[in-house]
Amino acid sequence: MYMRHNFGCEDDDPYPLKKEIEMRKYAQNSPQAAARIIALTIVADGEADKTEFELLDELAVHEQLGLSRDALHAVLDTFCEDLLSSKQLAWADNCPVDEYTLSEFMREIDDPTLRRSVLDVCIKLAEVDGHVAAGESIVLVAAAEHWGIRRHMLRSTR
Repeated sequence: MYMRHNFGCEDDDPYPLKKEIEMRKYAQNSPQAAARIIALTIVADGEADKTEFELLDELAVHEQLGLSRDALHAVLDTFCEDLLSSKQLAWADNCPVDEYTLSEFMREIDDPTLRRSVLDVCIKLAEVDGHVAAGESIVLVAAAEHWGIRRHMLRSTR
């Protein structure tokens, strides 16, 4: 169901696709860092669908993260602004950010409970339309691999 992707490389630079413009940084384990990974999942298939936003509300994701609904949407908007103002969209066929940036996002979350919560939401978002797109798969697998979560744990409970 989820595609495996190689996030390393053979030469000296483990992130050969690193872009020149970096995205904004958030505090470790902050609600904003978690919300950005969720935002990435939403746009990873190339479009932000109404059903994904409805699911955010249904799951009360903003409350899970300790944010107001408006603050969650502000992070989503800011993330999209960052994408548009950077060179990130050059890799949009598979995922809207490069491998280095994806890794940086995952490193901002090191709390095991928050990791699992974010991944659960991301899985549900990826599956809400009945199809896990390649870009969504990249985000889910990256999270699982960076966070040491086993593949059998990727099953959605929804």
